[in-house]
Amino acid sequence: MEILGIDIGGSGIKCAPVDVDSGALTAERFRVTTPQPSTPDAVGTAVAQAVKHFKWKGPIGCTFPAVIKNGVAYSAANVDKAWIGTNGEKLLKRKTRCPVLLINDADAAGIAEMTFGAGKDRAGVVFMLTFGTGIGSAIFVDGHLLPNAELGHLTMGKKDAEQRAAARIRTEKSLSWKAWARRVTKYLAYLEFLFSPDLFIIGGGVSQKFGKFGSYLKAQAEIVPAQMFNDAGIVGAALAAKKLIVMSSR
Repeated sequence: MEILGIDIGGSGIKCAPVDVDSGALTAERFRVTTPQPSTPDAVGTAVAQAVKHFKWKGPIGCTFPAVIKNGVAYSAANVDKAWIGTNGEKLLKRKTRCPVLLINDADAAGIAEMTFGAGKDRAGVVFMLTFGTGIGSAIFVDGHLLPNAELGHLTMGKKDAEQRAAARIRTEKSLSWKAWARRVTKYLAYLEFLFSPDLFIIGGGVSQKFGKFGSYLKAQAEIVPAQMFNDAGIVGAALAAKKLIVMSSR
């Protein structure tokens, strides 16, 4: 069974059809630049462009970097503030003319890793952390998702954690991998103090370069790189959207 997965980020919108039984992309990933300003209408138009690329007519799973409840965005940390209160699901359904399920981006990445990647068959408390423009987070307890954790916005000192340890900060401040890893380690220590997790999965684009910084990360919990790399959001969105097919069959 194929479902189109779309991953909306602060800088790019990536998508591909996904075989939800294996987690494999069935076509080459397509990317469009996230429009600036990233208003709902502009992003919706860009998503429709990506859908048109695949001539897609079926169900779509779509991530978004915000708290999402029943299709509505309740935050907008790295996108235009006009998203707050917007029913993104209805907007994207109208733009694409396809059934759409909208989900928090880190939650989607976590679903992919727990199903096919580094978290498969792992019990206990598992944290999926995605490092990119910001820091996304997903919490799983014995495989069950606690949605919309948004722990990148925990305050560390006078700033949000993602203002100190996101991958974007490493680039902006020209930090070495070791120096950036020290910042991430402080963030992991804070999460351990609050939640005592058993496993940290490090995802986002930097997961492909885990060998450059992974040995510098320290925590009581096990730390592993994500296995699905930058495709995790696409795959997780498609997996979450399986419920659209179940609902349509009733």
